Amino acid sequence: MDVSSLHNKCLYPLAVSPRPKPSFSSLPRHFVSFRSFCFPNCCRASSSDTLLADNSSGAKRSRGVSSVKGGSEEEFADFKEWMHKHGLPPCNVVLKERPSHDSKHKPIHYVAASRDLEAGDVVFSVPNSLVVTLERVLGNETVAELLTTNKLSELACLALHLMYEKKQGKKSFWYPYIRELDRQRGRGHLAVESPLLWSEAELAFLTGSPTKGEVIERAEGIKREYDELDTVWFMAGSLFQQYPYDIPTEAFPFEIFKQAFVAIQSCVVHLQKVSLARRFALVPLGPPLLAYRSNCKAMLSAVEGAVELVVDRPYKAGEPIVVWCGPQPNSKLLLNYGFVDEDNSYDRISIEAALNTEDPQYQEKRMVAQRNGKLSVQVFQVYVGKEKETISDMLPYLRLGYVSDPFEMQTVISSQGPICPVSPCMERAVLDQLVDYFEKRLAGYPTSLSEDESMLADPNLNPKKRVATQLVRLEKKTLNTCLQAAIDLISQLPDHNVSPCPAPYAPLLR
Repeated sequence: MDVSSLHNKCLYPLAVSPRPKPSFSSLPRHFVSFRSFCFPNCCRASSSDTLLADNSSGAKRSRGVSSVKGGSEEEFADFKEWMHKHGLPPCNVVLKERPSHDSKHKPIHYVAASRDLEAGDVVFSVPNSLVVTLERVLGNETVAELLTTNKLSELACLALHLMYEKKQGKKSFWYPYIRELDRQRGRGHLAVESPLLWSEAELAFLTGSPTKGEVIERAEGIKREYDELDTVWFMAGSLFQQYPYDIPTEAFPFEIFKQAFVAIQSCVVHLQKVSLARRFALVPLGPPLLAYRSNCKAMLSAVEGAVELVVDRPYKAGEPIVVWCGPQPNSKLLLNYGFVDEDNSYDRISIEAALNTEDPQYQEKRMVAQRNGKLSVQVFQVYVGKEKETISDMLPYLRLGYVSDPFEMQTVISSQGPICPVSPCMERAVLDQLVDYFEKRLAGYPTSLSEDESMLADPNLNPKKRVATQLVRLEKKTLNTCLQAAIDLISQLPDHNVSPCPAPYAPLLR
């Protein structure tokens, strides 16, 4: 599930109050500490403490959610009791924990198999009574009105709703779930938060990568949503009817909203074949307790009265359960969930090519490009393993930009195919531009591939720097492959002494 398309967000520990912390149940209505309020990744679930089957000798295997000793037994018992009390049937999972890289934070919880499983087994089925959706928050009659204002995303609505629920403390129906989300602190299964919550110094780890700009752009979008909260609060009474005097921007500072938004982004599930009001859901035993995997096909699915998970592969008892995160590149996986998948067949980089608007023949070239399925500003997606194919796909578009002779342009317009007349000097100019483009992009990274490899070999590398280095390393590998493909095409030219054609209106590459 691409978080950019659905505004994925993740709830991070939301507390920022310098004053003494009041008890959870006694928080005043005008203030709530979200230091611990956090929502895990978009494909995991929430529970408290470790969920592990009791493996003491002679003990019967529990058919429900179980925990591992060592966590907070009281918290786990509350969460487990809450789920089963409200309809969770017996399931085949347990909660385990892995340590956090930050000793100040509690360990990360994750869902594992409670017994040996086969592909096709249903591991859990969470009833709709335990699932948070806009249908439940708003009611069908107001969903369309709220969303069509184009002021607040589904994820912002869910984040705001749970922030208000947090203020009720133990009086809230969702208290056990919120407490587990607090524990996860919006961290992915590698215990790393989304870069949206990184410091400026930590964002520098992404220097050279377009992802750094995407992080800044996404953060600005969250701020715009925050600025619209009060407007939506006045028009969406069903969302806030329990809080008639708690205006959002007065109840929650921006940083707290941002943390909640990011946490929701990381744990929301995108359900298929459901109504608009149910397509984004928060599912206990879903993310962030489930780990994402790009080569997995298991997905949380809406069935009659519940959301269930059917595994796509066999598992041994105790192994972490994984689900598919959708066809997302690593840049989105890091932005939305705080991890990078080295084995991601959907990974890609983008190359933006644009016809030069200063070109006297711009309109004619724009028409030809559209006739052949391209735009005046065309984004080419370079998938891992498909670099040569993408370069070949770019060449006709770039050649069109290099056409300067009006007679040649008329020939192109009257032709039925996408092929422009190709001269040796034009082809050399096009390929030289590509080589120069890839070299400049690679030069924008402060480290080399070999330096990245050395850093990743260090077991003590800062986890945020590790995932950032994994991302930029994979980007550089793709760019290097593209560069080599362009160099190889130059080597195949029949005459290497031909100089590139002058191109006063060459296409632009970004």
